[in-house]
Amino acid sequence: MTTTPEKWDVLKVLNWTKGYLAEKGVENPRLEAEWMLCEALSLDRVGLYLNFDKPLSDAELAAYRTMVARRGKREPLQYILGTQEFMGHEFHVTPAVLIPRHDTEVLVTEAIKRATAAKSILDIGTGSGCVAISLAKELPQAEVCSVDVSAEALEVARGNAERNGASVQFFQGSLFEPFAGRRFDMVVSNPPYIPNSELATLQAEVRGFEPMGALDGGADGLDFYRRIVNDAPGYLNPGGWLIFEVGAGQAPQVLGLLKAGGFADETFTQTDPAGIERVVGGRL
Repeated sequence: MTTTPEKWDVLKVLNWTKGYLAEKGVENPRLEAEWMLCEALSLDRVGLYLNFDKPLSDAELAAYRTMVARRGKREPLQYILGTQEFMGHEFHVTPAVLIPRHDTEVLVTEAIKRATAAKSILDIGTGSGCVAISLAKELPQAEVCSVDVSAEALEVARGNAERNGASVQFFQGSLFEPFAGRRFDMVVSNPPYIPNSELATLQAEVRGFEPMGALDGGADGLDFYRRIVNDAPGYLNPGGWLIFEVGAGQAPQVLGLLKAGGFADETFTQTDPAGIERVVGGRL
């Protein structure tokens, strides 16, 4: 007597995965199960819903199980799928770069408002390149440069610029190091800003997988703000803007650094969709 192999169709797989990921502490387990299954089956979510009774082939099931196992270990979904949307563009992401957050879109939006006449912009700590590339797409008149200390991050960023048809110049080095003798109309940065004492309390996906060097902001989270504010006047044209993303509760301190550092001509803060002061800027 032969036994019939167990049938794993789309709906059964989704229901099982939802329970498994929920047990592992993953938020939105059903939605994440759907995204991974879309990837495994090369379907969009509408196609997935139209094929609930479709049985998975052995190859599809194996590919999907690999993704689910990774997510069960709390590896971020974006690294598993390899992409993240930002400002309407798709960016490739790997563990060499921070995953772009929609909070950072506030930084880009505020920079665009103040850069209509800018001819040169520098993005410090470019990571995936999402900020520099988005600025280059929106401000074609400006020469956009970006810098990162990580060669692996720059490789990802260059690929993203090519993928999105953006003209960005990439440099490896620490902060302003590669730009001796150059000046810009605007400098933007989303630097590391997590205080040392809070690193161990971060979400498992962040502390276990995202690059710690892009998160660690020193004892109070403000190390990189101090360094950039101190050096920026030597690399900005008169009237140039310095604009930062900041962590929750850091806006008053960073604003104070800007004013003390010569950026008192015009300053501003802007909140993110959650109402947190997320962006701080000052004009030289």
